[in-house]
Amino acid sequence: MKFNFFSKALSRLTIACIVVVVSITNCQLFDSFKGTVMPGETETTNFTLIDQNEQPFTLSDQLGKVVLMFFGYTFCPDVCPMTLTTWKHVQDQLKDEAKYVKFVYITVDPERDTPQRLKDHIEIFSKDFIGLTGSDEALQEVFSAYGVYRDRHEISGSATGYLMGHTSRIFVIDQAGNWRLLHNYDTSVEDIVHDIRLLLSD
Repeated sequence: MKFNFFSKALSRLTIACIVVVVSITNCQLFDSFKGTVMPGETETTNFTLIDQNEQPFTLSDQLGKVVLMFFGYTFCPDVCPMTLTTWKHVQDQLKDEAKYVKFVYITVDPERDTPQRLKDHIEIFSKDFIGLTGSDEALQEVFSAYGVYRDRHEISGSATGYLMGHTSRIFVIDQAGNWRLLHNYDTSVEDIVHDIRLLLSD
């Protein structure tokens, strides 16, 4: 009789433990980031560049916001407009939460991407997006700080003259100014929204 009592109690305890473990596992899966997580608290390098309205933009002034940062150029035929389109969908899905997010597009082609050119281009996607340019020296400091590469490829007989090979990842910076995540340019809208909301809930 005692054996049966302890046996039933043990079974109930085992089931309860399994339920707890499953619940914790589900929470961890739900709360995990979809993007590549940077190790520890990876600090960002501050910088100041010029936006599409010819005003200075300083990264450290964005504390309290989640910042999505991409390096591209307006003559890009594929990856860059695809990223900007994704950002627009992300912005739409976030709705009111979008006011806590900055979408920052930094040119790798300052020779052609003047502030006006950036303004005309990115506002096709959203007037809230920020386009940045600057001197070669100022931009190179930012490229070096974030491990961004760019290569110029001449194209004979083309109206564009040349194309730029460049890093095609989205850098995600949290509200405290830490570089938290990397997303591939083709990451789904849903995954990016999920990660932004997770950061906003911190």
